[in-house]
Amino acid sequence: DSPADAPGEQLISVSTHSVGGTRVVAVAGEVDMGTTPRLRSALQQELRSTGSMLVVDLSEVHFLGSSGLAVLVETKDAAGERDIPLRLVCSSREVLRPLEATGLTELFEIYPDRAAALTGS
Repeated sequence: DSPADAPGEQLISVSTHSVGGTRVVAVAGEVDMGTTPRLRSALQQELRSTGSMLVVDLSEVHFLGSSGLAVLVETKDAAGERDIPLRLVCSSREVLRPLEATGLTELFEIYPDRAAALTGS
């Protein structure tokens, strides 16, 4: 078994890149108890290495569980401590519904697409 065959690894994809001075973390797949450790690790690493803004693109996520919501809140708190703006990209019902049901849409800056998140419009 390679690490890629570990439980949860095939259910989520996390990639990072820079656009200007902004770090973008693109997440695809299922964000649940089995995959959140990988997401948490990637987001913590990006917060340590960025000085400007962090965009978390959830547009390819098709399940967002409570553990994923917790990681997003942790990331928001950590970003706030470092004065790093955090923006979420999500427009699908699968991601917006749990955010709305828990009242978290009030906590985050949410944009319908990556371009809007990068420009703040």
